[in-house]
Amino acid sequence: MQAADLPLIRTVSRPAVHPDGTWAVVAVTRPDLEADAVVGQLWRVPLVSTSSTGATGATGATGTAAPRRLTRGFRDTEPRFSPDGALVAFLRAQPQGAPQVWVLPVAGGEAVQVTDRTLGVSGFRWSPDGKRLAFLSREPEPGRYGSVEGIAPGAEGPRRITEWSWTRNGLGYHRDRPQHVYLVDVPDVDAEPVVQPVATPQGPAEPRPVVPEPRRVTTDDVDHSGIAFTPDGRSIAVLAEREQGAGQVGRNVLRMLPLGAGAAGGGSEVELGTLGPQAVAFGPGGELYVLAQDHGPEGKDFVARNAALYVVSAWADPEPRRLTDPETQELGHEPVPLADGGVLLVLATRGTQQVVRVADDGATTLLTGGDVLVSDIGVGGGTIAVAYGDAGTYGEVGVVADGGIHPRTDFSAPLRATGVVTPTELTVTGRDGYPVHGWVAVPEGTGTHPTLLMIHGGPYASYDVRLFDETQVLVDAGYAVVYCNPRGSAGYGQAHGRTIRQAMGTVDLHDVLDFLDGAVAADGRLDGSRVGVLGGSYGGYLTAWTVAHDHRFAGAVVERGFLDPELFFGTSDIGSFFGLEYVGEKPEQVAAQSPQAVAGQVTTPTLVLHSELDLRCPLSQAERYYSTLKGNGVETELVVFPGENHELSRSGRPRHRQQRFEIILDWWRRYLPVA
Repeated sequence: MQAADLPLIRTVSRPAVHPDGTWAVVAVTRPDLEADAVVGQLWRVPLVSTSSTGATGATGATGTAAPRRLTRGFRDTEPRFSPDGALVAFLRAQPQGAPQVWVLPVAGGEAVQVTDRTLGVSGFRWSPDGKRLAFLSREPEPGRYGSVEGIAPGAEGPRRITEWSWTRNGLGYHRDRPQHVYLVDVPDVDAEPVVQPVATPQGPAEPRPVVPEPRRVTTDDVDHSGIAFTPDGRSIAVLAEREQGAGQVGRNVLRMLPLGAGAAGGGSEVELGTLGPQAVAFGPGGELYVLAQDHGPEGKDFVARNAALYVVSAWADPEPRRLTDPETQELGHEPVPLADGGVLLVLATRGTQQVVRVADDGATTLLTGGDVLVSDIGVGGGTIAVAYGDAGTYGEVGVVADGGIHPRTDFSAPLRATGVVTPTELTVTGRDGYPVHGWVAVPEGTGTHPTLLMIHGGPYASYDVRLFDETQVLVDAGYAVVYCNPRGSAGYGQAHGRTIRQAMGTVDLHDVLDFLDGAVAADGRLDGSRVGVLGGSYGGYLTAWTVAHDHRFAGAVVERGFLDPELFFGTSDIGSFFGLEYVGEKPEQVAAQSPQAVAGQVTTPTLVLHSELDLRCPLSQAERYYSTLKGNGVETELVVFPGENHELSRSGRPRHRQQRFEIILDWWRRYLPVA
């Protein structure tokens, strides 16, 4: 795989499974270099197999009819079936346009537009009777964000800020455009299209509305998320942002909102104590499942804290009942309720993500296994379908049965055809006896290869088993790539992740270096005398920290780094709490864990990559670090991508993503050539 192969990366959405369980609809998106945008459509995927097939990490689709394209929009995403299966609702975005809700009749016909919101729609849910849709949309203050024609961004009034948090990476200011919940009637897809009248001698005609008028359900001017209808459709549960206190991590509260005629107000809050709810769903019996993190009595304890599943059985019962163990189970995804009780969730463990069923008594059953990464789950008619990846696939649809995943698509076949290397799993015993788990990817052919140590972000995140474009592009260029999940990473229990709390750059540094040494010792194809190091976000932090303490590396790439904890406070969108827990509050603590404080020790040629609109690790982090290296005579270069945010490498403009790869490869050709 090369940088120019980015358009071959297909990302698959949550499968919307038809109520009869025989087929699903998914959104398949990809970067398009010519359009310089992510494009994609909805696809119909048959799920019923006509022959027995193997399970787990297979990459081909056998035994079913071929998937086919269902829509032809510029970017169609987030499909969801109506309860009766007659309609598919989805989000459609035109070039340079905001996504809106559309509905498509399954029996045939054109899609019908449902919303026309100035700032678009970010998510929606069907009511149980299929007559209404609840959706999320931002409401701009009058005169801001194009809501009044002729008022440019530079002419808007000043923002008066009193909260701890006022921006979000990838969005910008959000307090003046809070996200609300709206309710709208589903249009009759069989009705005649709206025809606009023309002027008469008496004057211009009044335009007819093209879409139904929605009703706003939420009242507090804060961000809302996590819509869930009660089974009777009379109320919805919604997550509402709660204002942070000093040093507290941002969290939500859970509210119940009545939907009857004339209903208004903030609804009633469900008491969850110190829990921060992340996702909610109602079971068929009215029980409410809540995936939530416990941030402790002070609301600050977020480092490596896993979410657990709770159930609230009756509104009169103030105590949510915990069903899973956050110490050992890292659960994610919105709970998917099952007709016979319990829910499905995604369990992250050792670089994989599996489907688990959690019963109402807390019993957990693993439904998949092997080297797979399940990203989303859909259920219908007794069929469980998933979006997943493995070593040979970036995103596919499969059916969960008999303890494994049976593939139903092979969207990654063109990507594999470019040449894909399967990494080798490796566990290295570190200097203090701790096992460090990771992977090694080596170019095909004979001889030794210069070796790159790659470090992930987070820090409470992890590398995984899915085909990874970063690894494949570097391997194609002739580099062996070594990458692991050191202490501080996710997927190995909370204790593993909490080890580096206020001790960053200690055992995590030892783990990545020990893994590199172990990989070189285990495979003679890795040239330990020619090594480089690179990483982004926390990986940028640990890369900068590494080259200040270990001078073996021919070069380094520090990308979107958390480099200056002192400057992070008050500038990052998470700066009010992140550094306080990870590096501490005392000046001597901060300095002892700051790459900026030891930048004077760096002699390694270092490429500093950053995005202009990065609000997670602001550009000032890179500018100060680069200027320090430059002032100390280190060979260095600062590359800034305009218009991009912290997610450049994952969801930036396709041309910028290609240029990023080319710049990184050019750096390695200069300081760590393959020949």
